[in-house]
Amino acid sequence: MSPLDHYGLDQHWLTEFEKLSRKTILARVVRVDRGEFDAITDSGIVRATGTGICTGDWVTLDSFRLVATLPRQTAIERASAGTTSDTQVLGANVDTVVVTVASDTALDLGRVERYITLAWGSGAVPVVAITKADSGSVNEELVLEAAPGVTVCSTSALSDGGIDSLTAHLHGTIALIGPSGSGKSTLGNALLGGSVFATGATRSADSKGRHTTAHRELVPTPSSGLVLLDTPGLRSVGVQGSEDAVASAFSDIDELAATCRFGDCAHEREPGCAVLAAVDAGELTERRLGNYRKLLRENAWATSRHDARARREKLREYKQISKSLRQKYAADGRTR
Repeated sequence: MSPLDHYGLDQHWLTEFEKLSRKTILARVVRVDRGEFDAITDSGIVRATGTGICTGDWVTLDSFRLVATLPRQTAIERASAGTTSDTQVLGANVDTVVVTVASDTALDLGRVERYITLAWGSGAVPVVAITKADSGSVNEELVLEAAPGVTVCSTSALSDGGIDSLTAHLHGTIALIGPSGSGKSTLGNALLGGSVFATGATRSADSKGRHTTAHRELVPTPSSGLVLLDTPGLRSVGVQGSEDAVASAFSDIDELAATCRFGDCAHEREPGCAVLAAVDAGELTERRLGNYRKLLRENAWATSRHDARARREKLREYKQISKSLRQKYAADGRTR
């Protein structure tokens, strides 16, 4: 068996690789540093050079140098928190995104909804893991209300409680995402059956976690056939995907919106609004509707920034082509 088989190799990636030059070798990126990265090949882990890639990418190598990146099936991308239109890819070719919610810290449902939106936008399937279930009191019913259509499992890495139940809902390459101190690395170690990822306690002063994970790294599980990607804690999660991602995260509101009187209902004060009627009836909270509106606005703003950047780059490309043509015509004129 090839080492690649333990890192998610299947017929899809073999077919994509066969479309490229056979003078290269197939590899999967397991860790990225500046200008260099570790990749698993048929011969084991190698150190190679190259940029523009992310942990989880499938690539081709030639003499320990990046040649090409195979088209990604999924990508976890968060928008820049600043004024630029840049995005950060947190993981590539992920099948399941596990959103960790610590039971021993204050429950922030808005943050949970934001992470779930990020997961749906990646193309992967989200699962919520309530961690440290034996040392806290997070209301699982509240989490379920904030995550319609998403599996929610309560787990305890210390006692292995709920780990088997969570594993049953995982598939392929698994990314663990969540804020610092939410138990990602501890949960990852429980899934791996050993102390692979570094862990640390939360600060007693504010219950916030320390950044024990400094890199995104792929590690195969010993028996379940899964590949695990631990990620550093995220202080901010900008949403940039599509309205479909928001609609998936807020499927309850999306279903209600389909029965509004007007197809373009903004759910503000329009007559016949099924969403507002659900709020009045106590079936939907003002908080959840407010966060839904917020994420839609944020996604629209991020998308508009991205589109504006694309237009600027296209204009710059046209100007460069025009300049090159003028220089060519000038040179041709001088030689006649």
